[in-house]
Amino acid sequence: MQVDGESPLFVISVAAELAGMHPQTLRQYDRMGLVSPKRTAGKSRRYSMRDVAQLREIQQLSSEGVSLEGIRRVLGLENEVNELRARVRELERALADEMLNRPGRRVFAAGAEGEVVTLRTGTRVRRENAVVVWRPLERG
Repeated sequence: MQVDGESPLFVISVAAELAGMHPQTLRQYDRMGLVSPKRTAGKSRRYSMRDVAQLREIQQLSSEGVSLEGIRRVLGLENEVNELRARVRELERALADEMLNRPGRRVFAAGAEGEVVTLRTGTRVRRENAVVVWRPLERG
């Protein structure tokens, strides 16, 4: 078994001690969906290091006066940002692969709905407010 930050390692009492909380608080956060640990076949909770870090973040936000609903929103937005960053990295890799596999220069423009439109070299965009992104291939 490979152990990483997502591996379910800690029983509730250990996770509570690591986070500086009471085990009942962890149960409440699980019911609320703030931190949802993995479950064993016997349905007992197992917390990962990521879960413990999230519990500490909840504790910090709570001590700063943020309500539990506010904390839920903050955590949701953080998760969304992480997913969007991963998607951007994925798209950047795909674009880099595309540029490496195509000969010559490529010109892209943003379409009316925000989509990426490929233009032929030498083609001008008609709308004045369109954004054109261009990067010549490096010759080595």
